[in-house]
Amino acid sequence: MVWVETVVGALLSGFLQVLFDRMATRQFVDFFRKRFDGTDLLLLLERLKMILLTVNVVLSDAEEKQITNPFVKGWVDELKNVVYQAEDFLDEIATLALTECQASNNPVQNSNICETLQSRLHEIIKKLENIAQHKDVLGLKESFGGKLYPRLPTTSLVDECKVYGRNKNKNKIMDFLFSVRENGTEIPIIAIAGMAGVGKTTLAQLLYNDSRVKKHFRTRAWAYVSEEFDVFKVTKTIYESVTSRDCNITDLNLIQIRLKEELVGKKFLLVLDDVWNENFISWDFLQNSFKDGAKGSRIIVTTRSHSVASAMGASLTHSLQQLSYEDCWSVFETHAFRSINSQTHPKLKPIGEKIVKKCQGLPLAAKIIGSLLHSKVEAHEWDNILNSKIWDLRSDKSNILPSLSLSYYYLPSHLKQCFAYCSILPKGYVFERETLVMLWMAEGFLQQPRDKKCMEEVGNCYFDELISMSLFQKSGVKPGFVMHDLVNELAQFVSGEFCFHSESGELHGISEKTRHFSYARDKFDGFEALNEAKFLRTFLPLSLSSNPSGSNHICQFMVHTLLPSLSSLRALSLSGYKIITTCPDINKLKHLRFLDFSGTAITELPESTCSLYNLQTLKLLDCFQLVKLPAKMRNLIQLGYLHLNGTRSLKELPPEFGRLKNLQILTTFVVSNNTGASCISELGGLLRLRGKLSILELQNVQDIADAENAKLKDKQCIKELAFHWNNNGHDQETETVVLEKLHPHKNIENISIEGYNGTKLPDWLGNSLFDNMVILRISDCKNCSSFPPLGQLSSLQKLFILKCPELIGKLPDHFPSLELLYIDQCCKLDFPSDDIKDYRNLQVLQIKSSCDPLTKITLSFFNKLKHFKIQDCRNLNCIEIFNDHHQELKLLQHFEISNCDDLKAFSGGRMHSPNLTSFSFSNCNSLQSISMPEHMNTPKLTSFSVSNCNSLESFPKYEHTPKLKSFLVSNCKSLQSMPRNI
Repeated sequence: MVWVETVVGALLSGFLQVLFDRMATRQFVDFFRKRFDGTDLLLLLERLKMILLTVNVVLSDAEEKQITNPFVKGWVDELKNVVYQAEDFLDEIATLALTECQASNNPVQNSNICETLQSRLHEIIKKLENIAQHKDVLGLKESFGGKLYPRLPTTSLVDECKVYGRNKNKNKIMDFLFSVRENGTEIPIIAIAGMAGVGKTTLAQLLYNDSRVKKHFRTRAWAYVSEEFDVFKVTKTIYESVTSRDCNITDLNLIQIRLKEELVGKKFLLVLDDVWNENFISWDFLQNSFKDGAKGSRIIVTTRSHSVASAMGASLTHSLQQLSYEDCWSVFETHAFRSINSQTHPKLKPIGEKIVKKCQGLPLAAKIIGSLLHSKVEAHEWDNILNSKIWDLRSDKSNILPSLSLSYYYLPSHLKQCFAYCSILPKGYVFERETLVMLWMAEGFLQQPRDKKCMEEVGNCYFDELISMSLFQKSGVKPGFVMHDLVNELAQFVSGEFCFHSESGELHGISEKTRHFSYARDKFDGFEALNEAKFLRTFLPLSLSSNPSGSNHICQFMVHTLLPSLSSLRALSLSGYKIITTCPDINKLKHLRFLDFSGTAITELPESTCSLYNLQTLKLLDCFQLVKLPAKMRNLIQLGYLHLNGTRSLKELPPEFGRLKNLQILTTFVVSNNTGASCISELGGLLRLRGKLSILELQNVQDIADAENAKLKDKQCIKELAFHWNNNGHDQETETVVLEKLHPHKNIENISIEGYNGTKLPDWLGNSLFDNMVILRISDCKNCSSFPPLGQLSSLQKLFILKCPELIGKLPDHFPSLELLYIDQCCKLDFPSDDIKDYRNLQVLQIKSSCDPLTKITLSFFNKLKHFKIQDCRNLNCIEIFNDHHQELKLLQHFEISNCDDLKAFSGGRMHSPNLTSFSFSNCNSLQSISMPEHMNTPKLTSFSVSNCNSLESFPKYEHTPKLKSFLVSNCKSLQSMPRNI
């Protein structure tokens, strides 16, 4: 179990690094020298640095000893607890610097503050010195590099009779190994990727030892790589594997030449097992020896990281998933019952079945736990394993689940902090990437970027790394991510008592050391015990079900008394609670960086919120009753993320909003005609905006210059823009010019225009420079009569034109990238019929109560069409398919025509739609015939409906409809016969 404690120790080293980095920043040093020059604080700060360095050099030894020595573990925990206090102290200094920056006319007074700070820092140093004194008593030795707990190297040998559930995986990769792939000169690589313990090496061994593989590849080599990608070592291993003899060569160039000579002209299979290094340069250097192999050669790589697969240029990445319960039980049974008979011990099997469920499909977990139990025949012994955390085993069982831990063992310190923090997420909890990244940022886990990346991008890189290492995985239930239960339990063990999650409402175990706290919001209301956790940094209620049964009420004591006393809070959420007011003393939470009131009933935020100078993220999503934001919000100089989606009662933003220079995410900007509020020109100062921005109440823009000064054209990182008017505006000319001035940057991808009262759409909308635009939505523009040449939007994939009754003109005859077209209530708009040139990618075509000029639609132009729906097209009289090709509408799944009174015929004689699932005509009183191919085959058709078609005389014939579930014919008065084969 040394590996686990190494993780814990590395976490502490990461915290110390945070302190060193904080004390080295220019802002911190300049403020300290300016405000406290000539005081003892500077000397105390140097003492703090020295004592931290003193304990840092023994951490590596402490990491290794704490698992077997509870006194060392206690020493590490006490050190970590005081390091947290030191970090709080330094953060207060940084906050003082921000406060003074905001109150330049009223600088911080030195005397009282200096005395208080000196006293606190002296106390922290005293605690650290006391802890440091015990390092010699505990026998901790100085070390400047952590010891690695080596993993046993893998070999190519495998006991096939003990492998279960991998035949499909094996066969898929076998197909790749034997396939003909001769494009280019590179040897095709297949990567077997998956979380630790899932059986990647075992699968590679099965392939390597298969008789067909041996016959196909006369030359084979197996090399165990591990975390250190040593090109010389790997090359030498491959050479010895190929030649089956030892090699004493010590020169890399010479060994590469010898290996190349051995492989030239030969068709070989090379397995590189357990690759961690993502450096493609090292890989390129290694493969120099392979390039002269014969065509048909293959390389198999096993890795925990999909990034490794990408770096190596894998032709195929095979993601290896967990075993089914049945296969996992087979693995467990093979090992657990190898010395005893399950029939003679009937009590053991039901316990074993529960243990296998905890293995969550990981064959290595099943194998090792089964091996632990093979000599135990008493039910209570099996119960002990079932109810114990497997990592609680002592060091003599240090081989327990090493493959489940290695990924964490080798994580860099900043990722270890992020991972350990995730222990506050309950098992099975589906979490969002964005929220978790914001929380990491609030806790200071994200390293300052050295390039032009913003902090959120850094956090997303961390998140992607944890996905790549299989510590996070996509949820199969709903959008978001989850942690495997074993991964979650490991996170809990790593974080220890510094993180606490309550799912049942119990708070047993919470203590002064607890820094991060989460709980099931709908099952918990007993907050009194939180008085123990006076240094709490995270307060996070979570909803564990889509329909929480609780009342979601929180006591006033918690909101107004307890929370303000938790002065170390960095992340606070009251999301989902039925609170109307917030704590007026929220400014006491001076460390706060993440604040979430989403889904609450608050009507306003207290003015004291504007003193939270460290605040980075403010979430107010779906605060339907929120009417205003605090007037001095401009003081939140660190605010980078402001989420206002769903704040429908908010009618204005506070003045000088453009001073929030760090703002990157602003979901909603509300334009007001109130002179005391921010006008749209304030957007001009927000140079870092990105993502999606909705601008509401645009009818309140009176000065055209304000629209131009919003400088949307300069905001190259905004990808989505939504323009909204409330339809009460009467100045059509002003609105027309305003929209013309709101010219976005050419990088825009998604534009929505709603409620616009101008007479024409802006000229820039059809500019060919917008070659990144993929979605355009024009809605409720009742006076608009013309639009620019949209056909120049070469990348447009989705086009919505809704409720524009005066819009005149014909849609372009070419939309090469368009996949979805939806037209609704645009009666004067025309749709091209015979003169279509390029709609090659159109998959969804829906026209409703629109296109009066349209008389005919020829479906032959839409070979990729999947969904076709026409409703209330009053002059449409013909729908036809006329081409001679037999490829028409092969992808079509849904076909629906309704309320088209002039439609006389559907000429589908060339229609070949094997994927058709539903076919419907209704309220088409002039429809006389439905023509289909004579031997039309519709094996997937489930629903056929024709109703209120009084002129229809006959049905098409269907040869093959095995899945038909619904056949409805009603009110077809002229129908003479029914198809016999239905």
